Amino acid sequence: MTLSANSKKNNNVIQQAAANITPAAGNSGGSIVRPIDKLKNILSAQSVQEQFKSVLAENAGAFVASIIDLYNTDRTLQACDPKSVVMEALKAASLKLPINKQLGFAWIVPYKDNKTGQHIPTFQLGYKGYIQLAMRTGAYKHINADVVYEGELVKKDKLTGEIEIDPDKRISDKKIGYFAFIETLNGFRKTLYLTVEEVVKHAERYSKSYKSQNSVWATDFDSMALKTCLRLLLGKYGIMSVEMQKAYVEDSAPFEETAPEEAIEAEHEIVESEDDSAGDATQTANNETAME
Repeated sequence: MTLSANSKKNNNVIQQAAANITPAAGNSGGSIVRPIDKLKNILSAQSVQEQFKSVLAENAGAFVASIIDLYNTDRTLQACDPKSVVMEALKAASLKLPINKQLGFAWIVPYKDNKTGQHIPTFQLGYKGYIQLAMRTGAYKHINADVVYEGELVKKDKLTGEIEIDPDKRISDKKIGYFAFIETLNGFRKTLYLTVEEVVKHAERYSKSYKSQNSVWATDFDSMALKTCLRLLLGKYGIMSVEMQKAYVEDSAPFEETAPEEAIEAEHEIVESEDDSAGDATQTANNETAME
């Protein structure tokens, strides 16, 4: 089944589950269903549970509970259609990545569509999510991404792209750039280094959320810069497993590193979330393993 066909199937299942929801007893007039109750009802539908179990097996219950917790603690996300939230959560589930913001593998970001005024949830992959997916291929000996401070960059080989970094030569806390590095088991090595200015230029061109004070770019620039480096490096030189290809498709949010034509067509803005802990993503170790 193709990615688009699978997504369509999931959407149909969730739409059907939502259509079968009946007002809960005790609600005013018996005709109002709270968003959180609607979300729980959708998630409790057998057809929806089967979708999560098919990709997460015994971890499905814990993942569904994390969706409820995320939705219940984020008022802005509650403004989104519960059906859409579940759809985005399924994207993370299909990649076996937790949506706990503190872990930094993936999260669901609510944004406002300027054309319709509606709040729309969108799945986003963190840089640690890309590392996790790359590790699962079993093809890498080394994979890393980090910040480069003033004085640390000794030289950059324009021919190979490799850089030489000496932490002992750091002269300040000023961040001058970011790098991503991969080495496969067969010895292939590749490095991508971007200056802070290059990251900003890239974000300004492809990210509709970059100038929003409530976006992850504003709350955790480092995390987004590292993701940009990794995404560009893996997309051009990495091992594109089926899972990694799916991640690229699912992570094509209108305010992320999209193709130029996608960026032009997207007219959305990020809205402030009551829970802005997505900015804490970099506090978790890079080698932390996601849901096995």
